[in-house]
Amino acid sequence: MPKKKSNLQEKSELLAVRSLLGVIGALPLETSMRFGKSFGAFFAKRFPKLQKTAAKNLEIALPELSGTEKERITRGTFESLGRHLGFVSHFKKFKREDIRDLVEVVGKAENFDPAYAKGKGVLFFTGHFGSWEVFNLLPPAFGFGMNILVRRIDNPLVENYVDKMRTRFGSNTLDKTKAARQMFRALENGELLGILADLNVQEKEGVFVDFFGVPASTTTSIAKLALKTGAVVLPAFAVWEEAKRKYVVYLEPPIDYEKNQDGEADIVDLTQKITSVVEKYVRKYPEQWLWIHKRWNTRPKGEPDLYR
Repeated sequence: MPKKKSNLQEKSELLAVRSLLGVIGALPLETSMRFGKSFGAFFAKRFPKLQKTAAKNLEIALPELSGTEKERITRGTFESLGRHLGFVSHFKKFKREDIRDLVEVVGKAENFDPAYAKGKGVLFFTGHFGSWEVFNLLPPAFGFGMNILVRRIDNPLVENYVDKMRTRFGSNTLDKTKAARQMFRALENGELLGILADLNVQEKEGVFVDFFGVPASTTTSIAKLALKTGAVVLPAFAVWEEAKRKYVVYLEPPIDYEKNQDGEADIVDLTQKITSVVEKYVRKYPEQWLWIHKRWNTRPKGEPDLYR
């Protein structure tokens, strides 16, 4: 259990976050995002451990790439995070119509609308791509309520500050450590629920499925919720499209799944389908994924630590 922070430390961290977002957010949006991209590249040079993690992940997932290509992707990861920071720094300024103009949505009419019309709830899954935080604002901007599963920040002052930005259009954030009943209720009421599906989890929280040909411990929460409630499972990814100079949210066709007698097999099958879609986007937009996270940290029993 992490050591409790002092009041002074909590206030200092809040001041740092507010100052950083305030300085970047004082610029025009496009300038903020360019500055954020440059800041990300600068930040990368100061954290060699994160670069080392990214290099190891790329060695695991894409060993066929040259060293130059891997370095380019690693640099792009930090630049993408910085651009995302520049976008987030303007959340407090955005109006609903701004979101609709600034973010292009592909697949709403053909994929989201029929899914929502079923009335069984829509379970979005996404990953750490481009600007995943946009999902806190996007559905409310189009007139839909949104529930987002989050991991609370260990500083309550920073958490409160960030949560106000996430929920300013009416989204509802749910603490992943104690929100099981709320998630089921939201889907049973036909609401929207968003969950990130691309991070490593402890073995007790997930199952091992194939990710770039290597077993990866992956959350079972999405599969369990869907199989229990019958909710529509809809892939949704917000990525930066340089040619358009904007974030584009791709809403994919729903994931097909069935509920059979073997519940565990159903969970593994659906989790694999979800992870395969995540991999598709990582391959298509490698510079925009979170390579600095130890995705293969949890190993099946008997397998060595890949990051040692």
